[in-house]
Amino acid sequence: MIREELKRLFTHRERHRRLLARMMLAAGSSLIVFLIGTVAVWLTESGQKGGSITGLGDAAFFTAVQLLTISSSLPNPVTTAGKVIDIALEGWGVLVITAVAGSFSTFFSSGDA
Repeated sequence: MIREELKRLFTHRERHRRLLARMMLAAGSSLIVFLIGTVAVWLTESGQKGGSITGLGDAAFFTAVQLLTISSSLPNPVTTAGKVIDIALEGWGVLVITAVAGSFSTFFSSGDA
């Protein structure tokens, strides 16, 4: 029984390729959103009174934690444009996390069929 399960674990099938393609799509598109979001946050929030984003590194940190749906230690954006970007980043994070969770669910449930 253990040997059979190990064989199933290391067998590469179509469902494995599908899962890998979905993970690569999620990672690649999230990288693009990260880069665009970093520049957008930097342009709208850098140097604003009351904000703590002073450079590209701060903007990258803020963008990364918003995409991971984790609240950062930095104050919320102070500009209207920054707030809109923040909401879009958090929305993207939730969308991607649910899509990845669904992909894994499909992967594991199709293996039992």
